[in-house]
Amino acid sequence: MLEEPSTRLTVQGSRELQALLVTVNRLAEQHQARDEDIEARIGAANAAAEADRNRFAVLMSELAQGVIVCNLDGRVLLYNRRARAIFAGSSGHGMAALGLGRSIYGIFDRHLIAYALENIDTRRRTHRHFVAVTESGRLLRVLVAPIPEAGASVEDGAEDGVGTGAEAGFSGYMTMIEDMTETFDSESTRDQLLQDLTESSRGPVASLRAAAETLYDYADMSAEEHRRFLEVVRDEAGSLAGRVEAAARTYAAVLKSRWPLEEMLGSDLLMAACRRIADRCSLPVSLDDVDTEVWVKVDGFSLLQAMTYLAARLHDEYQINDLRLRLSRDGAMAHIDLIWSGVFMSTETVMHWELDPMTVAGESSPLTVRDVVERNGGEVWFQRDRASHRAFFRFLLPVVSEQAASSSTAETAMVDSRPEFYDFDLFKGEETGLALDDRLLAQLIYTAFDTETTGLDPSAGDEIIQIGAVRIVNRRLLRQESFEQLIDPQRSLPAQSVKIHGITADMLAGQPPIGRVLPMFRAFVADTVLVAHNAAFDMRFLELKEASTGIRFDRPVLDTFLLSAVLFPNQESHRLEAIAQRLGVSVLGRHTAVGDAIVTAEVFLKMLPLLVDRGIRTLGEAREASEKTYHARIHY
Repeated sequence: MLEEPSTRLTVQGSRELQALLVTVNRLAEQHQARDEDIEARIGAANAAAEADRNRFAVLMSELAQGVIVCNLDGRVLLYNRRARAIFAGSSGHGMAALGLGRSIYGIFDRHLIAYALENIDTRRRTHRHFVAVTESGRLLRVLVAPIPEAGASVEDGAEDGVGTGAEAGFSGYMTMIEDMTETFDSESTRDQLLQDLTESSRGPVASLRAAAETLYDYADMSAEEHRRFLEVVRDEAGSLAGRVEAAARTYAAVLKSRWPLEEMLGSDLLMAACRRIADRCSLPVSLDDVDTEVWVKVDGFSLLQAMTYLAARLHDEYQINDLRLRLSRDGAMAHIDLIWSGVFMSTETVMHWELDPMTVAGESSPLTVRDVVERNGGEVWFQRDRASHRAFFRFLLPVVSEQAASSSTAETAMVDSRPEFYDFDLFKGEETGLALDDRLLAQLIYTAFDTETTGLDPSAGDEIIQIGAVRIVNRRLLRQESFEQLIDPQRSLPAQSVKIHGITADMLAGQPPIGRVLPMFRAFVADTVLVAHNAAFDMRFLELKEASTGIRFDRPVLDTFLLSAVLFPNQESHRLEAIAQRLGVSVLGRHTAVGDAIVTAEVFLKMLPLLVDRGIRTLGEAREASEKTYHARIHY
């Protein structure tokens, strides 16, 4: 078999030899063509499979319910954005409990899921529900459905009789998670309102009944007594009406809070309004003075309906042919103005428009403009400016807090063509029969981390002021599954250290101390191999905190500094920047903890195939090779 498929033999020698060489070359060409065809078909199949995976993952990411898919070991191999939002804050810090390769039993009780799967088998159901409560007190309704092996079905597994997991023909299971907290709270509020209304109405109803019966039974009572009983009827009826009205207002607020609202940029809403008004009303609309930083939380569709409806009535009834939209902010409220020039209508006309059911271009809605603004938690005003001959409808809508807006921006930014929060290769499960040191490097889950500190001497009182980390699963860097936390060192910050990492005392004010951060970080790195550059430095800081915090980091550690010495023994420098340049890794965000952690992770991923080339395939072999280097003698 030729190592170079394009190699051909030189045709020379006797006639018989030349004929043989021609035949050999022809066979080589056919063999090469066949291999290229096979490679092309494999490439096309892999591309199609990858496209299907990506389409599936994107669909999962857009579902309103949280979705988590696990293998039979309970290891997470897919989760969507909704699940990420539901469990943000689990185990004290963001994604500490939910992540690729992590155990779902860090989120849900193992026995709940086992019971659900057993009931699917014994009762021949395709799914099973249970209710769970998160650490933050959220009430969740969880559906568990098994994932059959290829070529099997859930019904096939159930018909085989009692069994779980592989015995029942399952390769894993999916959980769909619905946050019932708001629904439960609103239903509890409704029930409490009904109970309070019933209890508080008994007295007035009894008094009304007694007064009515007395008036009926004693028709000959004096005028003064008759007047007093009528006053009782009036007072108790007024009291009862007040209670009913108060209950109605309270429940209306509950209904309004349940109306589905979404966070969006106000400028995006105005652009959509321009297109919709132009399409439905054949009316050009321009934008005038739009604040692009304003975020609102609204039901965009109904609000667009209301704006289009008002524009249509202005055009149809007053021949307004020039509209402008303006967006500004005044404190906690956003102002969206629908502006026109020339004709003014009366206040009574405006009121009729606000209270009439909306109809635009043949599309009818039972909602009114007043309904829409109330459901969006806002108001609508009509204002005139006679000096400039202009008038406008102003929609006043609550703005989204800056923190929520930045969260929405970050969530939008993290979506790309290939979501990072799935890995179907995890269906294969783990090699649980092997000791950790005997497992292949490519099959392990890693946490690459870095710290920023007040100085370089942990034994002399220097402290950690920031920890950053990212996870590596199946040789993929998961940037979304990151840990980043500033820490109050509870000591002064040397000026020379600020010049290196740029973290100031003001940035550390109000941050949690190390005793609160280390439990969260320990949960984040659970069941992974730690990776750091010059790990002895970072680990010494963590070791010195064991006594005061009770948190011990006993996971295996790989050091890219030592691994570089293994791979490049003749190189003088094993600094992170030098290794990154050597391996073609871009260095961004140096001297921030999470920035250095990302660079360390990328360097480590580049090292893995180089280690295999040197015969270093397992964790034990990598640790042994690292310990033999000269640099392993460094201590802090």
